Amino acid sequence: MVKLRLKRCGRKQRAVYRIVAIDVRSRREGKDLRKVGFYDPMKNQTYLNVPVILYFLEKGAQPTGTVQNLLKKAGVFK
Repeated sequence: MVKLRLKRCGRKQRAVYRIVAIDVRSRREGKDLRKVGFYDPMKNQTYLNVPVILYFLEKGAQPTGTVQNLLKKAGVFK
């Protein structure tokens, strides 16, 4: 099963997150299938590759709670 999940990047005390499609058995920093966006909580910036996200959702990928909130805020979910 595939999940849309946040993957931590950046440096100490300055986290930036990539939104990735990843197998549920992989750890947070594990090998991802595809990068589909990023989220910077400090600057409150979000970039989403919407066609790729919709592709993974159609194939049955489940977003985590935080990713689902980001998608709702961007208008991908209603």
